[in-house]
Amino acid sequence: MICSRCGEAYDPFSNPLMCRKNDMGRLDIYYDYDKVAESFTRANLSKRPPKGVWRFWELMPVDPKHSSPLSEGNTPLIQASRLGREIGLKNLLLKDETRNPTASFKDRAMSVGAAKAFEIGRKEVVIASSGNAASSLAAYSASLGLRCTAFVPEDVAMGKASQLLLYGARVVRVKQVAEGRDPTVELMLQTVKELGWYPCPSFGPFNPYQVEGPKTIVYETVEQLNWRPPDFILIPTGSGCLTTGIWKGLKDLKTLGLLNEYPKLVPVQPQGNMALVKAIKEGRKFEEIEPEKWPKSIASGLLDPFPWDGDAALEGVRTTGGTGEAVSEEEIRESMNKLAKHEGVFAEASGAVGIAAAEKLRNQGVIDASDTVVVLVTGSGLKEPEKITAEAKIPLIPPDIQQLRKLL
Repeated sequence: MICSRCGEAYDPFSNPLMCRKNDMGRLDIYYDYDKVAESFTRANLSKRPPKGVWRFWELMPVDPKHSSPLSEGNTPLIQASRLGREIGLKNLLLKDETRNPTASFKDRAMSVGAAKAFEIGRKEVVIASSGNAASSLAAYSASLGLRCTAFVPEDVAMGKASQLLLYGARVVRVKQVAEGRDPTVELMLQTVKELGWYPCPSFGPFNPYQVEGPKTIVYETVEQLNWRPPDFILIPTGSGCLTTGIWKGLKDLKTLGLLNEYPKLVPVQPQGNMALVKAIKEGRKFEEIEPEKWPKSIASGLLDPFPWDGDAALEGVRTTGGTGEAVSEEEIRESMNKLAKHEGVFAEASGAVGIAAAEKLRNQGVIDASDTVVVLVTGSGLKEPEKITAEAKIPLIPPDIQQLRKLL
């Protein structure tokens, strides 16, 4: 395990969580790929039963015997033909992460983060989250007998808060008191220092294990495409952790000889919180990224003021020849509608931004009509139903066919 900032190495069997220099570096995990290659092969993988992220146990930092039985992962790769015709793409594919146990991709991350806490005997776990990651950690904590405390924004979506409460988490809303800073992260770090709790947010500098879970999205996707990489992967992005996980997974596959070339990575952010996309488009270094002062968007899951894992995300984008894209509120709402009406996939705003970006990049000529494009749909619309029903007008009539005719 090596700090991404200062390069200091750590013994993985000492189970470190953060760099001792407090430099906000992520402790990147490196594997013995020669050993991994002995069993991590196409033939062996094809014979393994679905076991969530643990199907890829050789590239996990936790012994699978400590894992939860919730069975995350194994999500479908949907051929979105109707939606593809709508936006001008012949080979549009949706990796539907809404099928996970708590209805978001965060289950992949929290399955590993919670299993690590269980493995090393920690009982109190804490998270800073806009909702999805907290709901997920609460579920995995419940299944493993851990005590979960979740710090969430004061305007947390009720769908996500409901999950948290029913899973038995202690839920605390935290006020935004300063621009460009995340109050939930600040309070989480205080509990780590003062109370000794195990931090497990869905970004790398505070827990190096959870980022290993999302990389399994790439393992599954490439295998579902018969080991042919797509041309593009579009990734909803807040902290940059998911992009980092996807990049880690691609590097794993290439190192093992299971991938010949990289797909182009495209982080997607709302225009109200686009610090990482700005850095990509302006050619900035990670150290030059400025946090968004007052992030705002209907895509509440993508409102991390600062892209904590932006260093690896930038590396992935630039190495693969990718780009970044920001989308407007109107474009996000339209993408939610198109996903549901054309493909029957009900996504929350944060989970739908990739469709808006795919259409935008197709119109700009960045993506060709014949390219194979994978869009990650990261969370279910049931997480934030109030954002859909707020503008809905549902008629009410008596049980009378004439009234129905008049309405029609």
